[in-house]
Amino acid sequence: MRGWRIKFIFLLMVYFAGFATAIYCIAPVPENQSSKSCEKSFALSALKSDEFAKSFNSGMHKCIAFSKEAALRAVKILKQKLDERQQQSDG
Repeated sequence: MRGWRIKFIFLLMVYFAGFATAIYCIAPVPENQSSKSCEKSFALSALKSDEFAKSFNSGMHKCIAFSKEAALRAVKILKQKLDERQQQSDG
């Protein structure tokens, strides 16, 4: 029963990662650049893309950790509620 939830969250993360990548790729670039500045901007954009990848990666790990913690808290609460209902029906 938990397997489909994990798959669903994973698919959502992949979908939004693809969406973020598409937005990053189609972002406008300044047009008034010479060939030397293009070479510099390419190296600079490579550095920026590395920074973006690192920050995106850390953000995704935070998101995954948060969702795991939230799921564990939800399971504990649901178990407590289920135990309370079972005790009420027994007593």
